[in-house]
Amino acid sequence: MVIASEISPSRPAALANWLSVVAGMVVLIVMVGGITRLTESGLSITQWDPVSGILPPLSEKAWQAEFAEYRQTPEFIYEAGPAGMTLSDFKFIFFWEWFHRVIGRLIGLAFALPLAWFWLKGAIPKGYKPRLVALLALGGLQGAFGWLMVRSGLSGQMTDVSHFWLSVHLLTALFTLGGLVWTALDLRALARNPAARPARLTGLATATAFVLFIQLLLGAWVAGLNAGHAAYDWPLMNGMLVPEFDTSRGAVWALTHDPFLLHFLHRWWAWVAVGMLIWLARRVRQLDRRASKAVHTAFGIQIILGIATVMTGVSLWVAVAHQLVGALLVAATAWAMHVAGSTTERLA
Repeated sequence: MVIASEISPSRPAALANWLSVVAGMVVLIVMVGGITRLTESGLSITQWDPVSGILPPLSEKAWQAEFAEYRQTPEFIYEAGPAGMTLSDFKFIFFWEWFHRVIGRLIGLAFALPLAWFWLKGAIPKGYKPRLVALLALGGLQGAFGWLMVRSGLSGQMTDVSHFWLSVHLLTALFTLGGLVWTALDLRALARNPAARPARLTGLATATAFVLFIQLLLGAWVAGLNAGHAAYDWPLMNGMLVPEFDTSRGAVWALTHDPFLLHFLHRWWAWVAVGMLIWLARRVRQLDRRASKAVHTAFGIQIILGIATVMTGVSLWVAVAHQLVGALLVAATAWAMHVAGSTTERLA
């Protein structure tokens, strides 16, 4: 039996490198998920086949069968129409949803197989097994949430997936990304110093995470409701500072469904998030200048891309870059939060 004192310092470093690779794969799938959403590809595959679904259709007959399934969906019936899509068009949107699902499967394998190997080798430091199992469980939940999201758009007269399920799917991925980054940093600290303790979550870090969570939630709802198209000017919205929005069905409905209000809130809550991120970055600047720079760089680029997304009429690749940098901002924020929690006594 391997005890903590016998574990080589190289093992925590190996675990940290592995988790960093998986984190990079999560960033990739978030980006591909953005492409899938923006190209309206998410409902192109109407079944969830974890094993057989790895392969795309391999014959013309198989493609026609998949296309026939898609033509039964509300999205096709109410939006594409009988003459609105060719088989070639369908193959394009099918690719992005298929690619998105394949990356998800690869992430699962890239996490589960090395985890089993490290476990059997006794290379996991004391106290880290529950956390790694929790990250594995989050990955499984992510797959389940993804299917529930797709299924929400295949019933009734829905022509898009539920923006609530989309937000659950996206935010679970970003929470998992933060957990991977945090755990990798804990393991790197352990590799440098066998007596190192896991970082703690400070009050400032918690407040920053909450404000950023609200911004990410608003962004997911904006994406799910196509609310980015509510206005193409900035800083005004259709020539007004505060746009007109529908409150006839109550304030709660407006806060969760009205595209003009959600677009407005996403624009301006961003500056609250920026204020918190600057505060966090400045607090850790003397302790890890790289983490501080990463946060400043990420939110700076994100602001520019957010404005560009609006002013280009939600250009595909600008909007995809906006989602990609959003994921990188989460990773950078997790890094800065970890720095703060690793040196609490120096920040007091």
